Amino acid sequence: MTENVSLGIKYMLFASFMFACMGAFAKELSDSMSSLEVVFFRNVFGVILILISIYRSPLKQIGGKPLLLIFRGTVGFLSLLFFFYNIANIPLGEAMTFSKTSTIFSAIFAYIFVKEKLGFKGWLGVFIGFIGILFITKFDGSSLDKTDWLGILSGVGAGLAYTSIRELRKYYDGRTIVLSFMGIGTLGPLILMFVSEFYTVANYDYIFATFVMPQSGDWLYIILLGIVSTYAQVYMTKAYSVAKAGIIGTISYANIAFSIFIGILLGDSFPDIWILFGIGLIVISGIFVSSKKE
Repeated sequence: MTENVSLGIKYMLFASFMFACMGAFAKELSDSMSSLEVVFFRNVFGVILILISIYRSPLKQIGGKPLLLIFRGTVGFLSLLFFFYNIANIPLGEAMTFSKTSTIFSAIFAYIFVKEKLGFKGWLGVFIGFIGILFITKFDGSSLDKTDWLGILSGVGAGLAYTSIRELRKYYDGRTIVLSFMGIGTLGPLILMFVSEFYTVANYDYIFATFVMPQSGDWLYIILLGIVSTYAQVYMTKAYSVAKAGIIGTISYANIAFSIFIGILLGDSFPDIWILFGIGLIVISGIFVSSKKE
């Protein structure tokens, strides 16, 4: 088991680095196109790979939960959209930290919808996590910025998506579940970009945006975005398959450190002491919530 844990940690560290690189490439692309378009290119690459996989090895599943499958794809798409919008507008490390609050929200949703016990350590982790969110957003009792709200909603959406997977995996092949996310994440942006040609609202620029033909230099980032996203998913799955979820979930927070470092290389400022404190609390929160599954 020790060798499996060691291998799982290596897999998760690599996946975490790939997720950080995904954020970096998305940030670079955001200079010339909308986050909506970046989401489209991020997902269309995955759709092609999944369809090739299904062609080579047909699906084996029961089916019977189409609405839940659509729900998983929709909330996953919206979560990714909000995440990529934040990547374009705030430091990469902060955007990544917001996305990692999904652990907190998935624990709450699993308690509500799946009746999964949380326990004292789990609830303590949830409480610490929300305190961490307050520090990152620098909430003073008045109001939150748009990126703060979208960051929180990206965590909520991912939490809902992860919770729904617990039920969906009883009925569907894992590739079908991923395809529901990437398929809606491909069609959704296409529909919204088409609508945006005729109707736009300035305050909702994270949803409505017109298509912009990528520049010649963008295609390299688009290809790299697709490659690192795929590798991140593959090695994250491998990590969870060879070691306990609590251990791997803890190691996954390494992507915040990777993201802060890469973000600084891209021109982000180093997080101030309060944001660092908030990040630390969210990491501790995630460790508590993950470890209660051991």
